[in-house]
Amino acid sequence: MQLRYAFRLYPDSGQCTALAKAFGCARVVFNDAVRAREDARKAQQPFPTAGQLSTRLITQAKRTAERSWLGEVSAVVLQRSLRDAEAAYRNFFASLKGTAGSNRRARSAPRAGSRTDPNP
Repeated sequence: MQLRYAFRLYPDSGQCTALAKAFGCARVVFNDAVRAREDARKAQQPFPTAGQLSTRLITQAKRTAERSWLGEVSAVVLQRSLRDAEAAYRNFFASLKGTAGSNRRARSAPRAGSRTDPNP
């Protein structure tokens, strides 16, 4: 038996700020992962692994002055965005091979999201 529950959340102003930070940081890490994979493709190098991306885009980026704000949010959110980018590429290549769950082919590789249109 499966149950489904629907909840409506009413965050206060502090919680809205924390959610906005988390979503913004996740978007930045996802965009960085897409950019790293695209740069590797253009340089005809193998794609970086998830571990390499995690080290470079999260751990090392938190230590720099321009990305120190990544340390203000939970690392779980940042790791999840890397896993989402990895899944997007995995699904894209599976659709090109025809091994995806559906008969649809992906139109293009995963793209970076924007603030105003997160699903371009």
